[in-house]
Amino acid sequence: MQTRRDFLIGSGTLAVGSMILPSFVASGGKINNPGIQLYTVRAEMLADAKGTLKQLAALGIKQIESAGSVKGHYYGLTPKEMKDTCKSLGLTIRSGHVQLDDKWEQTMNEAVESGQEYLICSSMPTHGQTVENYKKVSKQFNKAGEQCKKLNIKFGYHNHDVEFEKDNGKILYDVMLEETDPEFVCMEMDLGWVVVAGFNPLDYFSKHPGRFKLWHLKDMDLVKKHSTEFGKGGLNIKQMFDNTKQSGMEYFFIEQEEYTSTALESMQQNMAYLKKLKG
Repeated sequence: MQTRRDFLIGSGTLAVGSMILPSFVASGGKINNPGIQLYTVRAEMLADAKGTLKQLAALGIKQIESAGSVKGHYYGLTPKEMKDTCKSLGLTIRSGHVQLDDKWEQTMNEAVESGQEYLICSSMPTHGQTVENYKKVSKQFNKAGEQCKKLNIKFGYHNHDVEFEKDNGKILYDVMLEETDPEFVCMEMDLGWVVVAGFNPLDYFSKHPGRFKLWHLKDMDLVKKHSTEFGKGGLNIKQMFDNTKQSGMEYFFIEQEEYTSTALESMQQNMAYLKKLKG
């Protein structure tokens, strides 16, 4: 099955009952304002963007992160339509996954129109698992971050597992953290991919406190190395939320790429799991 990582490198909607979940807090860390990365419901968004957003709101989702699609970053809606639709449902389009490409200026302008706060580069703009390439890309990120800041947007980068490979004894993700300017570049940590790579997100929170403003909350089957419903994989979700302050986390987005049944049924299970963590 194609994962989102494979999709990025290579590049019917279920009715659900209303299950509004309140904001809640687990000991040591906030678990409120739950968000979703819309790649989780990519087929549903392409089929019926407004209807799918309505169903996500019914599940208790509050924050939205978009992703690229064959219909653009807003699934056939204009940036303003996306903003207005979200607002009417009690949602906020907070972030978007994008690429640094020849449409970068348009991408930034669309983000301004949508009212979103973050633009996140979803994968490496140039391939090459070398320290040299990561230093080159980090310079691109610093420049992109400066451009975004002028528009009151925050820029960041989203990892997969490949960033934790080594070149000349250096973990490439560490190179990126060292070479990017925290003033202009934040990190959206995909917790699931970090664990799959054999690392502990808490070590990064400790070494680089405050750098990880956004999370992808993703549980992972460590044998099959693909995403699964919360509580079925190798991510200690409660432990992550006990360390939100050190991370600097402002928003988290649930992302699941493979499902036991359907995307929306998996989201029901994930939201129910988070509710049980209420302290």
